[in-house]
Amino acid sequence: MTDTLHYEIVSPERLLKDAEAAMIVVPGADGDFAALPGHAPLMSTIRPGVVEIFEDEGAQPSRLFVKGGLAQISPKGLTILAEETIDLSAVNTDELKQKITDTREDIEDAKDDIERAALEKELAWMVALAEVVAA
Repeated sequence: MTDTLHYEIVSPERLLKDAEAAMIVVPGADGDFAALPGHAPLMSTIRPGVVEIFEDEGAQPSRLFVKGGLAQISPKGLTILAEETIDLSAVNTDELKQKITDTREDIEDAKDDIERAALEKELAWMVALAEVVAA
């Protein structure tokens, strides 16, 4: 294996992953970006989407859905501070579709802009997750 990149994925509850990889694709706010060994320093917010971890060059990636967060690349490696992570294999599509429908109804019934904005943020990650599991 060639050079690897050290990475950590951290949620508010715990350290989820602390390992090495050949490449990691992160859903940045301005588009996906690949973190590679020797990458220039970078900081980005993360939009709801899939983090793809390529342990070895040419290997199939392991995939993890993140609701959002921050990513930082430094000389020490990549750190992902995830708001929350979701195991894609554990997603119940019927439940997810119902939650999306319910949240859309709640947005229509929102009492004020603050409540509406919070519900729209929830809807955004649920729609992104539904697109990922449907693909």
